[in-house]
Amino acid sequence: MAEDLTITRNTSKEEQYQSIIPQIDALLYGETDFIANLANVAAALKEQFNWFWVGFYLVKNDELVLGPFQGPVACTRIKKGKGVCGASWQQAETIIVPDVEEFPGHIACASASRSEIVLPLIVKGEVIGVLDVDSEVLDKFNETDKTYLEQVISIILNR
Repeated sequence: MAEDLTITRNTSKEEQYQSIIPQIDALLYGETDFIANLANVAAALKEQFNWFWVGFYLVKNDELVLGPFQGPVACTRIKKGKGVCGASWQQAETIIVPDVEEFPGHIACASASRSEIVLPLIVKGEVIGVLDVDSEVLDKFNETDKTYLEQVISIILNR
């Protein structure tokens, strides 16, 4: 696929996901390099939704280590169970945080971040990383984001 995306705005969140997901699938088609695919997914999601921060942390030696991302500089390493990313890793489940200030142990990598969704990347029952998305708007993420971002993760993990 050409490296151009057709960005749809001024439509519902669901319609935006329905537009970008097939494009992400096509963008990753035939590419087997995991890091390259993570980089393109982060860029595509950032471009479509203009979220504050979109990126991946990968499990390395009992820590989450910063991977491909789009947005301002970020925390480099996160311990298991620490912050939203570490909690998602530990629990092996998606966590939606309407207000990061109310999340116990939240790690403030960027003070502008107000809400967050973190989804685990699970291979053969083991979390290998997380997709972390931050917004500067309170209560930005919901079950719609969870459903569609899980589809994006499925595309990534099936390449």
